[in-house]
Amino acid sequence: MAAVMKANEPVPALPYVRAIAPYQAGKPIEELAREFGLRAEEIVKLASNENPLGMPPSARSAIARALEHLGDAGRYPDSNGFELKAALASKYGVPAEWITLGNGSNDILELAAAALLAPGTSCVYAQHSFAVYALATQSRGARAIVVPAKNLGHDLNAMLAAIAPDTRLMYVANPNNPTGTFIVHSQVAAFLARVPKEVVVVLDEAYNEYLPPEHRFDSTAWVKQHPNLLVSRTFSKAFGLAGLRVGYGIAQAELTDLLNRVRQPFNVNTLAQAAAVAALGDAEFLRKSYELNLRGMRQLIEGFDALALEHVPSFGNFVLVKVGPAAKVYHELLKRGVIVRPVANYGLPEWLRVTVGLPEENAKFLAALPEALAAARGG
Repeated sequence: MAAVMKANEPVPALPYVRAIAPYQAGKPIEELAREFGLRAEEIVKLASNENPLGMPPSARSAIARALEHLGDAGRYPDSNGFELKAALASKYGVPAEWITLGNGSNDILELAAAALLAPGTSCVYAQHSFAVYALATQSRGARAIVVPAKNLGHDLNAMLAAIAPDTRLMYVANPNNPTGTFIVHSQVAAFLARVPKEVVVVLDEAYNEYLPPEHRFDSTAWVKQHPNLLVSRTFSKAFGLAGLRVGYGIAQAELTDLLNRVRQPFNVNTLAQAAAVAALGDAEFLRKSYELNLRGMRQLIEGFDALALEHVPSFGNFVLVKVGPAAKVYHELLKRGVIVRPVANYGLPEWLRVTVGLPEENAKFLAALPEALAAARGG
């Protein structure tokens, strides 16, 4: 007869799972409105690196057409994502069999860990890099090898030197979140050439579309050279589909097959697939997103310079700024209806990460910042 758990007895769990600190998302607007009695429509959220333009009209129209075709959403989505994979394959010049669809690129990062990591293996990633790398590693019971950052960015030579006999996976973010740092492509190419073939590299390019033209590079060319490379991208940022959760990975067939063995069968819903196909072909929306981000980044940097605040040159749609007592400044900004992102959990307790918003959103943040700094510093 099965044993019956007693009241207050802890649920049996793997120790490395129980030790995980859950991922903390940016504070929702509605939650802040409730906490401080603010009007939701007056709150500015610059915390989650979302596209301030929202969903492209082309994607909205595609969703409407998909709903009309379905009648309702009572049928499962295409598990293989035929149309979206075909669109991606055409855009990047790779076989559709090289593409894995994900519930956001976060899903692709997790799939790589699920396929390759287990107790007795290790994963290499950089200090101050995306929190999901640590979560994905820890949840599989693997050993994390965290390589110290260099100028708040990746030190690729040190990461190569850190590879151990049990290393099976490496995460490299380019640009990196939350620091915004970028590694030039010649350095990435030299790095990939030196990684042992038994170690898979996930090149996380969630912010790729925000790169200036001189730094843009078709990294699928590297995928064709390296069977151990997985390029991960998302529709959540520049394409404006964060709420629909669509990402994808590009890798050669053998690695893609492994990812699909651990992928949930219906991980990208029908409406998200339709919206992503439309957004992928919407060059005008992507251009507007890039240009808006460029102007907004200048607006924020000019504001930080006026306040003599140190900041990190960013290649994403956010900027890291040093404010001193960041937790207090963050709280003071909340009281003024502005949500940004504290990054103490990344080992950066004096810094805040600020997403580039619309001009008026950036302006509200910059107007509130001197007051928040003064209040936090006791001025």
